[in-house]
Parts: sequence; structure tokens; C-alpha cells
Amino acid sequence: MEGRNGVKWSREETILAYELYCRTSFSKISQTNPEIKKLSELLGRTPGSVALKMHNLAHYDPELKKRNVTAMAHGSKLDGEIFTEFCNDWAELSYRAQVIQAKMQNIQINELIDVGDIDNIPSGEYKEKVMRTRVGQYFFRMSVLNSYGNRCCITGMRRSELLIASHIKPWSVCDEKTERTNPCNGLCLNSLHDKAFDKGLITLDSGLKLVISKEMKNVQMDEMTREWFYGYEGKQIHLPDKFLPGKNFIEYHNDVIFLR
Repeated sequence: MEGRNGVKWSREETILAYELYCRTSFSKISQTNPEIKKLSELLGRTPGSVALKMHNLAHYDPELKKRNVTAMAHGSKLDGEIFTEFCNDWAELSYRAQVIQAKMQNIQINELIDVGDIDNIPSGEYKEKVMRTRVGQYFFRMSVLNSYGNRCCITGMRRSELLIASHIKPWSVCDEKTERTNPCNGLCLNSLHDKAFDKGLITLDSGLKLVISKEMKNVQMDEMTREWFYGYEGKQIHLPDKFLPGKNFIEYHNDVIFLR
């Protein structure tokens, strides 16, 4: 493909690349990734060019730097500006990217991703708010699950139908701009551990090791289930390759949600 390769990246294109970067496991950023191929076709660039741009954006990721994960060393000024603008405004990033992509394809956002049945909602501010919320939920789920390699961070289970992008700090009390769709406020959990985490029956300590509430001690269960459930106590979760659980979110869960 020749197309627009060699042409300077625009702001809109860079936003799309950054949004996809957030939804893609760092180890999966390559020209063979189907999502990267799809974006390259939309932009008229090669998959290699899109993958390179995503690696350039990774250069500005502070979490990767802390963990000495090697990224490209030549991010552009625009890459840095886009990263800085959206790294604490995940809701706007996710929605803006879908708006740009829909406009490029001359279609509606609900033709790109499943945002539920909103056709019956009259056009206006409320409909846009519902759309933004559902786009943000999609972005959050994809970012969290892909960062954990689509496996439960406690059990290692790999079955997307049984996995949930769990909020560490509950959605209802999150700041809409910086917390609700922030992938660092997420854990990839199987359905049972998601429910236990949500109800404060388990949590993580500062070392990201599993802690089980005393409330579980007298819960009736057969020995095999008890052995399985408690077998993970004190063990560190499987870490994501980016978007490590935020310290402030873990502290909130420990202080407010967890039943000691």
C-alpha cells in the first residue's frame, strides 16, 4: 500500500492511533494485528506505519518507563501533545475517536460499536450523553481486558464470555472525566471474583496481592471450593502489560469497600 505513507500524521489520525494504543496489549502492537490492519486501511497507511505510530505514542507512557519497557525513542511533538491532552480524559478520548472514525466512514457511531438501542431516544444533549457513556464503557472493557491479555488477573482464566472489566473504585462514585473510563481503575476478573470484589469480600494490598475478608470465613461451601477460593490468598495478581491498577484506586477499595 502506498496511499498516504510519508504524509505527516494529522491530529485526527493521531487520536485514532492513541485510542487504539490504549485498547491494545503492548505485546500485540504489530503490523499483523487485525485491528491495526483495519485502522491502516481507514487511514490509507500501511499496518507497519500505524504500528510504528503506536510505538511512538508508547514513548510517552510513564508506566512503561517505570517498568523499563522499551518503546520507540522518537515520538513527535504532536504525539506528546495528544498523549498529554487525553491521558487524564479517557471519556473524551474514547468518544472523540469514534466521532472521527464515523465521520471518515460517513456512518453513525452505532454502526461502529454496539451502544445498545438508542434509536428511540430523541436527538439532543441526553442522547449524546447516553452515547458518550456507552462508548466509554466499551473503551474501558476493551482496554482493561486487552491489557490483561484477556485472562482473569487472579485465576488466569481465558474465556472472554466469563471475564468482566471490574471497576476498582465503583463507577457510581467516580469522576466522569478522569476515573470512570480510566483503564488504571480496572481489573480483569472472572464473574465470581468480580462479584466478590464488588461486594468487598476480597481486595488487593499495596503489593497487588489478594486479600480475603474475614466475612468469608464462615460462608458455607464444599471443601474443594474453599480450597480453590483460598488457594489464591496472598498471591500477586497477573499483572497487565500496561495500565497497572492505580494506587489511589486500590486504597479507595481498601478503605471504603473492603469488609475487614
